[in-house]
Amino acid sequence: MRDGPNITTIAALIGDQARAQALTLLMAGRALTATELADAAGVTRQTISTHLAKLVDAGLLVVQAQGRHRYFSIADADVAALLETLMGMAFGAGTLPLHLKLGPSAPALRKARVCYDHLAGELGVVLHDRLAARGAFGFGADGMVLTTAGASLIGQLGVDIPALTRSRRPVCRTCLDWSERRHHLAGALGSALLDRFEQLGWARRVTGSRVMAFDAQGEIALRGWLDQVSPPPARPC
Repeated sequence: MRDGPNITTIAALIGDQARAQALTLLMAGRALTATELADAAGVTRQTISTHLAKLVDAGLLVVQAQGRHRYFSIADADVAALLETLMGMAFGAGTLPLHLKLGPSAPALRKARVCYDHLAGELGVVLHDRLAARGAFGFGADGMVLTTAGASLIGQLGVDIPALTRSRRPVCRTCLDWSERRHHLAGALGSALLDRFEQLGWARRVTGSRVMAFDAQGEIALRGWLDQVSPPPARPC
């Protein structure tokens, strides 16, 4: 007798190597074509199309047509959180691919990367922990919430707080970081902060990777904002 939903279908879909490669690539938060995903997964266009159709049918991916092209992306933050958690389990079990363990991008990925639409890695955890230490978060009937002190602190950075509260997704939530094995900040707030870091010139996305590159000044600016009342000004582009 079974109790609860059957997880085998979802587990089997994620467990296929080519589909797992495609899902991992899409965790950078960008929508990609079947051709781009086929090249990354090392399979033919026909093969990846079959895989993508299964992922869309299962609700793990969504597809949007634009002209002659169809773009695939992670369905929502819940799917992204599931994938990040699985990556954490793989990392803890020592099952990361050899190229990720030894490749030149590995330290950068662990330092700061995109997790769907928010900041992950060492700096993502620092962001969560420093905000939490300054009383930015509380817990209400619906779970984690942004406090008045937190709204004031975030507002100093130029983030539109009312827009966050109008969002249909949770303002604050945590996501277990696969490399740090601690929580980083997700939700509408995590997404808005990542966008703001880019706007301020503190960090940039590395093309074709999940790496979020903070230069020395950008990291100093981030840590400085977290340690003081008034944030440093944006650097000119």
